Amino acid sequence: MHDVARLDAALNDLIRHGKALEAFEEYYADDVVMIENDQAFEGKEVNRRREQELFGNIAEVHSAGIGATAVHGNVSFCEQFFEATLKDGTRIKMEEVAVRTWRDGKIVRERFYFKQP
Repeated sequence: MHDVARLDAALNDLIRHGKALEAFEEYYADDVVMIENDQAFEGKEVNRRREQELFGNIAEVHSAGIGATAVHGNVSFCEQFFEATLKDGTRIKMEEVAVRTWRDGKIVRERFYFKQP
């Protein structure tokens, strides 16, 4: 049995320190499904490319962090915020809730709930 609270805290700590891509490699399962509101992306390779594209387009991070967190069984929850300027000069701001389902020490499903601009 894996300690989901400990795993989630370690994941969030990496994210807080600007190591989201490293966190992705360590804590996400090969068959992970990531869902943004109602759009699903299946598999680690697909999601790795999406994460690399997002972070590769950032010119400057203005603020980022993790707010409240909770764990219930094999599911963890956290509030996240992020504000950055992209290489094309566009400034983006995201506030979302991530709901993560864990299996065997890895995230197999992560759904992000956010308000679209």
